[in-house]
Amino acid sequence: MSDTIKYLLPETDIPRHWYNLVADLAEPPPPPLNPATGKPATADDFAAIFPQPVIEQEMSAEREIEIPAEVRDIYKQWRPSPLFRARRLERDLDTPARIYYKYEGVSPAGSHKPNSAVAQAFYNKISGVKQLVTETGAGQWGSSLAMASRFFGLECLVYMVRVSYDQKPYRRGIMETFGARVVASPSDETESGRAILRDNPDSTGSLGIAISEAVEVAASRPDAMYCLGSVLNHVLLHQTVIGLETQKQLELAGDAPDVLVGCTGGGSNFGGFVFPFLGAKLRGGSGPRIVAVEPKACPTLTKGPYAYDYGDVSKLTPLVKMNTLGSGFMPAGFHAGGLRYHGMAPLVSQVLDSGHIEARAVDQLDVFAAGVRFARAEGIVPAPEANHAVATAVDEALACRESGEARTIVFNLCGHGHFDMQAYIDYFAGKLRDYDYPDSEIAMALSGLPSVAP
Repeated sequence: MSDTIKYLLPETDIPRHWYNLVADLAEPPPPPLNPATGKPATADDFAAIFPQPVIEQEMSAEREIEIPAEVRDIYKQWRPSPLFRARRLERDLDTPARIYYKYEGVSPAGSHKPNSAVAQAFYNKISGVKQLVTETGAGQWGSSLAMASRFFGLECLVYMVRVSYDQKPYRRGIMETFGARVVASPSDETESGRAILRDNPDSTGSLGIAISEAVEVAASRPDAMYCLGSVLNHVLLHQTVIGLETQKQLELAGDAPDVLVGCTGGGSNFGGFVFPFLGAKLRGGSGPRIVAVEPKACPTLTKGPYAYDYGDVSKLTPLVKMNTLGSGFMPAGFHAGGLRYHGMAPLVSQVLDSGHIEARAVDQLDVFAAGVRFARAEGIVPAPEANHAVATAVDEALACRESGEARTIVFNLCGHGHFDMQAYIDYFAGKLRDYDYPDSEIAMALSGLPSVAP
């Protein structure tokens, strides 16, 4: 049998609807709160930063939401993305497990992020918006929104976390190639950025700071809107094309998952990958174990409480209930830049709190060791973020070797590492270090959690 088994769907099998997990939850999600009143946020509270169609999706409990034809037409450039059987990795691990990976690195921007970027750009375009403003960590979201903005003739401004701005110049370069203006965050262009720089002129930044800058700018300009690459419901909704396709591809393979694995930063690729499977389980079907994987340097799910918090440092956003390390959390400059966010998607947090998924934190060196092992077996260099899923899939496969059980393990390879090679160079040079975020610093960041009446 061929080493490379790729399960492809025809273009006609691109999903026609996104899947909304909210419809199948036993309890509705806790509502976002207006920070000024403490009352549930209304559509008007979001109107300064999001267009009406996006607000409607954010607040929807409808199970299926139609994907516009204009969005599906752009999806056709890379969707359906392939599902691979990792036979060479299976042999390398000497495991009876069957390992599959859904490969989102085939998109033009090299990750899963365009699935939402194209949708958000479309909805802003038909709403009369002229400029999109956003933040980015590793640069995968920024490059995706820059591309989508260009497709729809929109200007794009990206606040890029300073440590990633310096570490990942090629991601910055691809954004500029698509026509975006990229600003290192914290910057002196916003009051939010200036306030951080006054206290810490050498700040390496965080996604929470970059969000503050982007929201501040978008809210101050009548022809601009803010776009978010993860966390909120509408973003995870757009990403469910991943899981919906994976379900069909596994049927094509004659297999069903025992374990699903995805990396988590804000929750977009993870939610998009696992929610269709979880929804089927919640509707009364059988379902796999679902494992969310994060870095020990940013242990949002494994050490952060499930509580109401701000999504940004300057406290400009509504309060959402999520696993959080506190909006003042300042992450270390480890190489998985897309996994440095202090909070987690409210829906991912809710299903963890309900016991529907499990969470695991892993060390940076183990992550890169797994990524190198995967690359040498499968020929694809994963992004540092995706390596967290690779590492846990490898651990699950090795557990099968010990037990002799032939489980089916499926993970989402949410991006390639072609623009992240400095991280691999540093790994081979012995410059990377494991970093366990100290409990004392987590406690300090959490001391500023807002007080919200139950």
